[in-house]
Amino acid sequence: MGLLDSVFGSDSSSAVPGGNVTKPLMIALLALLASRYMSGGSKEAPKEGSTGPDVSSPSSASLPDPGTITGGLGGLLKQFQQAGFGDTINSWINTGPNKPVAPAQVSDALGPEIIDMLSQRTGLPRDQVASILSQVLPQIVDQLTPDGRLPSQHEVARLIG
Repeated sequence: MGLLDSVFGSDSSSAVPGGNVTKPLMIALLALLASRYMSGGSKEAPKEGSTGPDVSSPSSASLPDPGTITGGLGGLLKQFQQAGFGDTINSWINTGPNKPVAPAQVSDALGPEIIDMLSQRTGLPRDQVASILSQVLPQIVDQLTPDGRLPSQHEVARLIG
């Protein structure tokens, strides 16, 4: 079982609520954040029809690049810190209990363009996207950072391979 299977759950057993919806949603989020922060830190979400990562279907998102995961986690950390939720996301990364996050806080941290893009890519309403993310982000970030730090690309490649 690879890292993503342990985080998102396999098709038959989900590690997070709504696993069959959550996996493509989270991979889409990580890919969007990675493309944003790995391409020079632009604050704009990729435009429709851009050459960014194709995260529109679960099959295209089944084997993400390790750089997408690490860049996406780093981007997520930056988004939450810039929105004033650094303590919250640090609790997810560090060992110890995870602080909860409300759907509105997720929307504030990620920004409306990311929520809109995820809504369009998944076909879910914006409120449902924010609600799902508020439930699963603490668990996923916690599981992707078991040593209390962001994994390196090498560590991610070893774990998902």
